Amino acid sequence: MTQMPKHKGEGHRQRLREKFLDSGLSGFHDYEVIELLLTLGNPRKDCKEAAKAALAKFETLQGVFEASVNDLCSVDGIGPKNVFGIKLIQSVADRYLEKKVIMKDPLNNSKALFDYLYHSMASKDRECFKVLFLDAKNRVTAIETLFTGTLTASSVYPREVVRAALDRSAAALIFAHNHPSGDSEPSPADYAITRQLLFACRTVGITVHEHIVVGNHQYFSFADQGHIAQMNREYQKTT
Repeated sequence: MTQMPKHKGEGHRQRLREKFLDSGLSGFHDYEVIELLLTLGNPRKDCKEAAKAALAKFETLQGVFEASVNDLCSVDGIGPKNVFGIKLIQSVADRYLEKKVIMKDPLNNSKALFDYLYHSMASKDRECFKVLFLDAKNRVTAIETLFTGTLTASSVYPREVVRAALDRSAAALIFAHNHPSGDSEPSPADYAITRQLLFACRTVGITVHEHIVVGNHQYFSFADQGHIAQMNREYQKTT
């Protein structure tokens, strides 16, 4: 019986897989990580040059992961079949980091919270406003992106936030949004909406613990900078 000839790169790919199983990604080039992911959707195709081309176009490994399906398919050698692995790993990472936050107390596990927020928001090209809903024991019960905006701003409506919190029987909230510019310094509008949200939530007995602005490898914490406490004092003077 005649054996089918091995396709180009089969031995190289097997060596990469064995190397990963033996020592994880230590020592791997970024293009080799992309190459392995491309083979998940097309195991008989040589994907090395496509992986290098994707890395050259999107500049970083994270850039490749965050690229849209259409943009990835514009790279020579990448199509609807082998783009599967790249998009899968991005979704799996999001789910994994989210699960590390759900039903945990983020106030006592800030690293897991910031890891999740940074991974899920930092590279977005539009502002996204997330709300973490907490129960009376400060455990996260749900996370939802309530508003998605333009390149520079997101329209956030306190009434919608309060409604969502009441629907989920939340006792407390944490807000987070990203700055596509990469600069985590809050704008005057960020201060204003944080104050509006805190006042609206306090009116119905819901606590606001934090508002985090996610930038490029950095973040700004309204709570750490004392702004949440100051806004609470302002609210108390009005009641």
